[in-house]
Amino acid sequence: MSVMHPIGDFLRARRARVQPEDVGLPRTSHRRVAGLRREELALLAGVSVDYYERLERGRDRHPSEQVLRALARVLMLDDDEHEHLMSLAGHRPAAPSGPGAEERTAPGVAALISSWPLTPAFVWGRRMDVLAANHLAVALSPMFRPGSNLARAFFLGPEARGLYPQWPDMAPRVAALLRRLTTVSAPDPVLDELVGELLLGSAEFARLWARHEVRRKVGGPKLFRHPAVGDLRLHREALEVPGSGQTLIAYHASPGSEAERSLILLASAGTRDASDLPDA
Repeated sequence: MSVMHPIGDFLRARRARVQPEDVGLPRTSHRRVAGLRREELALLAGVSVDYYERLERGRDRHPSEQVLRALARVLMLDDDEHEHLMSLAGHRPAAPSGPGAEERTAPGVAALISSWPLTPAFVWGRRMDVLAANHLAVALSPMFRPGSNLARAFFLGPEARGLYPQWPDMAPRVAALLRRLTTVSAPDPVLDELVGELLLGSAEFARLWARHEVRRKVGGPKLFRHPAVGDLRLHREALEVPGSGQTLIAYHASPGSEAERSLILLASAGTRDASDLPDA
């Protein structure tokens, strides 16, 4: 990862992904680059080749939104990638409470998830720290206990690969989510330290981080493998808590499914007490 030229790193990674025929250019022989050439991208975006080279080399770190929109159009960036590019150039909102402020979940949100007896749910903050969790989430996995960092637990902890049978498929999405979090708010030294820790501790994370992919958390199916109740196929919902930079994650089972019966078993086991939950 280049610390000095994040815009250039991202543009190079995305430029290599776009083929000439994708943007209406003929493919010539003896191309030395995987995707578009710098001069091709500059021409299509309506900027000079010299200026675009300055962007990739880190000589201009604050391009205008107009230039970024033109580059995003040619590179066919999706919404998450476009937002990420804007953030890298400084076009991003400040963190709600400042980058160094301690994060807390609103009491009403903590009380809400605590009232869901058959829905594992937790809230994470802008660094993927678990800020609040209900009984069933912690019963599903200690990874979801308040105070845990999910990115660290996923790539460095001993539980994640056993909990997620689809760990290899999930890893690129977790790395892409973390990259998005590094740029959607003000610079955060604590988050930068977390990324550095993961780069040193996980070769897989380092490989994925170099791809410069960016994604937000979305809903969808999720398979868990629990040591007591076996496999659980749950549906995941990711809901942003307005004005906080926090995300509420909830898992639910299809009515009458084996997964629902497994959640009932976990809930009735009483393996956690009230001290596991944050103060509301």
